[in-house]
Amino acid sequence: MGPMRWAVFSLKEEPFLVEQVLQSLSHCLEIEAVHAHDASVALAYDGVLLVAGAIGISDAIAFTSDLRRQRSDIRVVVATPCVDDGGLDGLVDVGAVDFVSTQSTPAELSVRLQRAGGAMGGIDGGTSRALPVPQIRGFVYASQACAAIAARLPILAGCDANVLVVGETGTGKEVCAQAIHYLSARTTRPWVAVNCGAIPGELVEAELFGHVKGAYTTAHASRSGLVKEAEGGTLFLDDVDCLPLPAQAKLLRFLQEREYRPVGSNQLQHADVRIVAASNCNLYELTQREKFRQDLYFRLNVLHVVMPALRDRREDIPTLAAHFAHHFGREFNRGARSFTPEALAKLSMHHWPGNVRELRHVIERAVLLGQETTLCAADIDIDLAAPEAPDCTLAVSFRDAKKRVVDDFERSYIEQLLIAHSGNITIAARTAKKDRRAFFELMRKHRIEPQRFRIHPF
Repeated sequence: MGPMRWAVFSLKEEPFLVEQVLQSLSHCLEIEAVHAHDASVALAYDGVLLVAGAIGISDAIAFTSDLRRQRSDIRVVVATPCVDDGGLDGLVDVGAVDFVSTQSTPAELSVRLQRAGGAMGGIDGGTSRALPVPQIRGFVYASQACAAIAARLPILAGCDANVLVVGETGTGKEVCAQAIHYLSARTTRPWVAVNCGAIPGELVEAELFGHVKGAYTTAHASRSGLVKEAEGGTLFLDDVDCLPLPAQAKLLRFLQEREYRPVGSNQLQHADVRIVAASNCNLYELTQREKFRQDLYFRLNVLHVVMPALRDRREDIPTLAAHFAHHFGREFNRGARSFTPEALAKLSMHHWPGNVRELRHVIERAVLLGQETTLCAADIDIDLAAPEAPDCTLAVSFRDAKKRVVDDFERSYIEQLLIAHSGNITIAARTAKKDRRAFFELMRKHRIEPQRFRIHPF
């Protein structure tokens, strides 16, 4: 098989940038690159390296979409002076497989284009959006919100850019990050996860980049860092907001140059690693308070995923509960476990400040302590009367915060009425002194299904 043929194309006259890219590729034996002056010429090549200098992201999106409409199997990589533009998300949606900086070294550019050559992994990007949502290990859901995320994950996985996953504690950010890795072309390479909050600030550099013997007092032997361990694969930085500012500067330099020096060494090392970061904080708000570097934020937030809180996707609760009951039933050799309607209703009424992680612990406890194969409401050890923890992990406006409180009240009130009246909408509406149609509209607004509250004879 010969070298992959890439057409280097620019929507606007960018002779300097195009020449710079071609020069970087001129010594790469695995890649044949030519300057395509016309889009129709570019279509004849295996891939198109779109040089986006002065062009806007919207123009790049339109071009990529049109190109892949004509040839759904063509690879499109966007070369831009700055890969930290949040608008790049739209390019992924129309089928771009990666982003590279026009300032990339020849070695990095070569590696990225070779990887992009096989990045589609057999997925036809022109038609993949019509394919069924894949079953992703550990990613359990029934809600439309999570289905939309699951459908998007293969698209994000097909691109090699950095990803930022945000959401409250316990929403499943690491599961999402793992899915991106295992759905990507890096699936056979290492997955390395690190909790940034668990590393002392003074040791972050050594943990990430390694150190040589004698670099500091306790460095009795040389040690490779997590970046080296993740070579060719994915490095997951959980709680990235916990990194101290000096460590953020070191991480930023690595993301910019894709090279690093182990502590105590004068030798530069290169790394082919994809970064997926996660945080339960509003990183942009932290940048405004100078608690997080803005340039690092933009570098990490090339692509992003927002994991919704469990209280905002309550239709996932029965599905997740059944999943955990099955898992712990097997793990503890307790056999299959199911739930009474009252037990499911009790689970649905809880606010879940700890999100999916809290639900997992509740079901684990119920499986361990429950005496019957069908778990009842008494087996569900949660206090519905406990005050709800304020949602202060994400900075929101007063208006948004008020709306969230009102929505939570409406949802909880309606669910309690339906529980009390076994899912009978007419009686529940009468009790609430609301018109049945208006009551039904509230149910539809909060995606509440009355059948969840109807007690069926066994």
